[in-house]
Amino acid sequence: MWRSALVLQLVVLALPLWAQDNNTTTAFTPQDCTLDCIRQGAPGCEYCRITRADIKEALGFNSIQEFGSCIPWPCLELLGEEDPKICQHYVQAPNDVKVESVHEPNSTSETILVSWKPSYYGIAFLRGFQVSLQALGGSTIACQLFLFHRNVSLMATHAQRVYKSDPFTGLSVGSQYAVTVMALPVPEEWERFYNSKIFSTRSCEEKNGLEQCKNDWYPKYVEVQQEGTSITVTFNLAPQNLGITSYFSFCYANGMKTYTEIMPNSSKNKTHHSYQLNDLQEGTNYTCEIAANEVDSVRTPFNVQVMYIHKEGPRTHVVTTSLALILPLCLVAVVIIVVILVALTRRKPELQMKIRDIKPDIIRQYPDNGSQEEMVSLPRSRLTPPRLLICYSSFDCPAHVNAVMQLGAFIQQHMATQVCLDLWDSLSVAEEGSVAWHCQQIRESDFVLAICSQGLNRRFEPSGLESNDEEADRQLNFNAFSSNAAIQLMVEEVCRAKAKGQDLSKYMAAIFEYSEETDIPTELRLVSHYRLMSDLPLLFSHLHGVALHRPGGYLKINNISEESFAKLPAGAALQWAIHEAGLAIGGKRPTSVEEWE
Repeated sequence: MWRSALVLQLVVLALPLWAQDNNTTTAFTPQDCTLDCIRQGAPGCEYCRITRADIKEALGFNSIQEFGSCIPWPCLELLGEEDPKICQHYVQAPNDVKVESVHEPNSTSETILVSWKPSYYGIAFLRGFQVSLQALGGSTIACQLFLFHRNVSLMATHAQRVYKSDPFTGLSVGSQYAVTVMALPVPEEWERFYNSKIFSTRSCEEKNGLEQCKNDWYPKYVEVQQEGTSITVTFNLAPQNLGITSYFSFCYANGMKTYTEIMPNSSKNKTHHSYQLNDLQEGTNYTCEIAANEVDSVRTPFNVQVMYIHKEGPRTHVVTTSLALILPLCLVAVVIIVVILVALTRRKPELQMKIRDIKPDIIRQYPDNGSQEEMVSLPRSRLTPPRLLICYSSFDCPAHVNAVMQLGAFIQQHMATQVCLDLWDSLSVAEEGSVAWHCQQIRESDFVLAICSQGLNRRFEPSGLESNDEEADRQLNFNAFSSNAAIQLMVEEVCRAKAKGQDLSKYMAAIFEYSEETDIPTELRLVSHYRLMSDLPLLFSHLHGVALHRPGGYLKINNISEESFAKLPAGAALQWAIHEAGLAIGGKRPTSVEEWE
């Protein structure tokens, strides 16, 4: 009897180990544990979430006020009091980081869940993970910390385990985020200990369906009919719950444009509406678009081919009237043609001499109004979008740095370009150092853009006054040094390429409207430089290698111009950031040489 009880007890105790070895691919979700449970290594604390309250209990102060929204991991305080060596081992970055959307009842927000697998290297010393989520172009918005209890020691076979985070809630739909999964512990000598992934949340149409999204809705059904000279277009109306009451139609061909405003009467038909297209020429093919009369609405394209209409009448009367009118007109036309030919023959040498003296500013004042509009695709020589590194000076003011960040977000979202900005890769900058990070990005980027401002030409000197915030002064000096060092690296690359006779198209300089041409360093005036946002189309042309002008036509890029970029949400944010930076810098610009010194 005693032997049977002993055998049964051994089987029960061995069951968790057997299940653990044969279910290495099982997904592990966080548990609610106490710090005492983790420190003592109790069986119910294999994979635990650590809250801010736990950090406050361990440290004795509020970590939010000291460290911001991200929860730090004080390894020595949580696990290393009894054995400090437990916090000194190196663990490789996690693998196979994935992001999945989960059910979210709120139609205006998104909830995601992050999963990953631990690396083989250093897995025996793995103590947990830290997951951070950052909005692209913004600051860190959420962090989560997960720890194993002190007695857990994973084996190489456990590298196939899948660990999951807690849900990240309240994310904006149709937005880009970067998630970073960090393996713990992190020693003082940092290596590649984290894995980052950029993802986009589902759009409103993908999450809720097109009929529930006002900004994404567009007419799916468009039918065109011609009866005589009348062109009738029928399309489906938006659902009444979206609150769309008016629409517009836009047709163009041979340089001619026709705009039609549409005001349907929903009391007659709540699903479809028909309207007339007027002032269209016979025998002409038109390209048309129809959309809701809302800001940044999605347009539905369609084609209209206007057929010739043959009219019949009394033939005798027509012939007599035609002869009576045509003969005098022919004589007058012949006389006019002869006079014009004689005048052109005499003035041709004079015109050839004058056409060479036309100034560029006159050409701008009298553009070719007869240019035709057409769709032009970007060159397909590259498989990935061009990579652009943006360098700037952080010495001016925070408003200028915000304007640079908003510019990077606009270029990445609407100019088909991958932007590299140190503000978006703070972990790599902290790991590698600012100078090493910028050196690597300059080598790997297709283009480098320097945003010039008065801070580039202004050398930093101590004011001699005592400051009450030494930490702020230290951070300001570090940022100024890092940004100036990055610009200096770019200047050296430009001078080296110029000396070797190499192509300088990789490097560009730009200023915002609140800066001056003199803010561009002398060395960077060797490369192409632009004023933003008036030269935004030229910057797009430089990045993608497309010509804006050609004989008889020009390239027009939707929403990539000084007049139209602010129609986009990212463009409106950029315009406001430039305005605020102009107000902040306008009162600081020196008026004399002594003020620069």
